[in-house]
Amino acid sequence: MKLYNTLKREKEEFVPIQEGKVKMYSCGPTVYNYFHVGNARPFIIFDTLRRYLEYRGYEVTFVQNFTDIDDKMINKANELGITVKELADQYIKEYFIDAKGLGIKEATYHPRATENIDAIIKIVKTLEDKGYAYNVDGDVYFSAKKFEEYGKLSHQPLEDLEAGARINVNEDKKDPMDFALWKKQKPGEPAWESPWGKGRPGWHIECSAMANKYLAKTIDIHSGGQDLIFPHHENEIAQSECANGCTFANYWLHNGYINIDNRKMSKSLGNFFTVREIAQEFDYEVIRLFMLSAHYRSPINFSKTLMESARSSMERVYNCIDAMKFFADKSQTESIKDSEKKYKEKLDNFKQKYIDAMEDDLNTADAISVIFEIVAEANKTITAESGSSKEIINYTVDMIRELGGVLGLFVNDKKEEISPEITALLEERKTARSEKNWAKSDEIRDKLKEMGVIVKDTAQGQQITFE
Repeated sequence: MKLYNTLKREKEEFVPIQEGKVKMYSCGPTVYNYFHVGNARPFIIFDTLRRYLEYRGYEVTFVQNFTDIDDKMINKANELGITVKELADQYIKEYFIDAKGLGIKEATYHPRATENIDAIIKIVKTLEDKGYAYNVDGDVYFSAKKFEEYGKLSHQPLEDLEAGARINVNEDKKDPMDFALWKKQKPGEPAWESPWGKGRPGWHIECSAMANKYLAKTIDIHSGGQDLIFPHHENEIAQSECANGCTFANYWLHNGYINIDNRKMSKSLGNFFTVREIAQEFDYEVIRLFMLSAHYRSPINFSKTLMESARSSMERVYNCIDAMKFFADKSQTESIKDSEKKYKEKLDNFKQKYIDAMEDDLNTADAISVIFEIVAEANKTITAESGSSKEIINYTVDMIRELGGVLGLFVNDKKEEISPEITALLEERKTARSEKNWAKSDEIRDKLKEMGVIVKDTAQGQQITFE
């Protein structure tokens, strides 16, 4: 498998440190609100990478943290009149509701920063002892210029980063590019005891400490949104490699930005949407399909029109699955027939095409296209008149489910419960057709359509799908 490594700016063959095992860290949310559609993209993308690696036989240890202490959380908790922990508990719970809806598997570990203060203090103390960090009256800073390779992830020299960065003015820092590892307690803020007095961790150090504790000093893959390359991931590399004296992560993966109606998402523009809000109009699975329909490194444009297109595409796959189940139930032939072997070979070729796409830097866009090719071939080959065997029909459904499942898609049973009213109308229509009362049959069909039930007449009887 080849992955685009931001560190090297090229696709590289993925070779894990330990054969058959992958250690992967992906930056999680700051839990002070519902996560937005921009957050959802890396969560979905790197969940998919994890799923694919597992599909290919790797044992993946996947860590996604929760940042549960920072300025935004302190301010929000104060506004609401609750503790920071109460705020974090609430939105971690909400995270899992949305993540489950989106088909995001729980990580092997979901560490919280506040539950790993000892590990954070340990790495800060190591950096201080090695001369990479300094204490100014309880605030501890990392000396960026002491790490000679600073800027290697964003591929810019320190001087350019310094000129282009928005750096908080702080007279205590020795250099504008230095960043906080430990922050001295301010009045009313949560704090923990440390060698430098009471305080709390800086944002960047949290991930270094937790990746080290739950995975290793050197990990296989570190991932996140493109916006994290600088300063967050750049700072993680600097502090981790200075503390541990070894490479922090071998592969750095970053997804592209998301725009809303061709404009950058921002609260000031009023186009800032949480996943919870979007899920009120579109199924969570539609959101996931939309996110995976473009290559993860490309920018993606979110719009209602594109979401409706994704919903139609999803329905096409589920309608195919329902049709295949209907034909399998009606089939009089159990085992695959000689005439079906060529079709089975086509399916196997599609599967290899899908794998080739995924192996090429997780090209989910092309992989999804292959699933739609399977659907088109199935709809053309397996019909009411084809007399297809149960085995080949089930083979088709199983392949759609298998390949879709790797993407976290097309695994739900979309067939809705048929109400007594719908059942009665279907029976009434069946009787009308047997009596050649075509006008009555059409009238009932139209009524069913208004109820969201599509009826198709086949040689095996009435086949129904739901809108």
